[in-house]
Amino acid sequence: MAVIPVAIAGAPYEVRIAAGILTEAGRHCRPFIRKNSVAVVTDVNVAATWRGVVESSLAAEGITSEWLVLPSGESTKSWQYLAETVDFLLAQEVERKDNVIALGGGVIGDLTGFAASMVKRGCGFIQMPTTLLAQVDSSVGGKTAINTAMGKNLVGAFHQPSLVLADPLALDTLPLRDTRAGYAEVVKYGLIDDADFFEWCEANGEKLLAGDAEARETAIARSVAAKARIVAEDEKETTGVRALLNLGHTFGHALEAETGFSDRLLHGEGVALGMVLAARFSVRQGLMAGQDAERVVRHIGAVGLPASLKALGLDCDGRRLADHMLHDKKMDAGTLPFLLMRGIGQTFLAKNVDLGDVAAFLDDELAP
Repeated sequence: MAVIPVAIAGAPYEVRIAAGILTEAGRHCRPFIRKNSVAVVTDVNVAATWRGVVESSLAAEGITSEWLVLPSGESTKSWQYLAETVDFLLAQEVERKDNVIALGGGVIGDLTGFAASMVKRGCGFIQMPTTLLAQVDSSVGGKTAINTAMGKNLVGAFHQPSLVLADPLALDTLPLRDTRAGYAEVVKYGLIDDADFFEWCEANGEKLLAGDAEARETAIARSVAAKARIVAEDEKETTGVRALLNLGHTFGHALEAETGFSDRLLHGEGVALGMVLAARFSVRQGLMAGQDAERVVRHIGAVGLPASLKALGLDCDGRRLADHMLHDKKMDAGTLPFLLMRGIGQTFLAKNVDLGDVAAFLDDELAP
């Protein structure tokens, strides 16, 4: 088992990564559950595969579990299901020192974590991420949120989990498309500040997606360690260091908004295409060598992720996509910092980008 500490001041916790750890979830959770019952939030797809496993594991430690099973998909990150989750936790008489369990992908983790931040002004929660995206990214770092009509993740809170249990075997139950989408976040860590890890991705990404256990565990552990280091340095994105984790997300969120936060473009697919666009825009701005950008494009395309904006078939122009960015959480005094690259492993926060230039660039990328 790999154990990675997340050294948040005043709220440290561990990420435990091991094949089969969900079958032992009760043993790992027991020190964090004060009562003999616990509330669990999941979605219908995850429940079909993992509810019995986790329920039995908790029962073996004398813990009964009460379950809220929600619809699957990005649309569940909404006011409606936030209210339903909060009401469920209150009905279970959750107290401020209790932990609840989030069993699922990034949607369930974000929604449950946000609900936990609100109940009794903040109870604890345990993350059991079941998708690659959640295991390498969203379950760690304490960002919780829901989507609104104005954009993605615009309402939320920083609320760190008490424990994260990541089981690579959960990936065996996922559609390949979902695992590919999560892999985009793995590539991101190489592009931020670890060129050697990006090179590892080029050599091992296809093996990971094909189910290679060693490649999966290596990718999860290295990604979590990278995120833990950044989050410990800048928990609430006040110094700009944590903003590096948003590489690809400004473009990606705009694309998600344009496609209605639907299955037409999964979050990780938006991030993958967003990183392609960030690389190409960096070349256009004279910041990054063209051959480095093409390495990014080539690898993302090679693993089956979207690497061309025009191939998405959007019915809009660059200005419309740029307008979506006006609702980005990084907006500061009317300007939007962008994550751009000077090279592979050399991401930085650019604060003087003109959205008009971005719109013109996107027009060119959309052109047939």
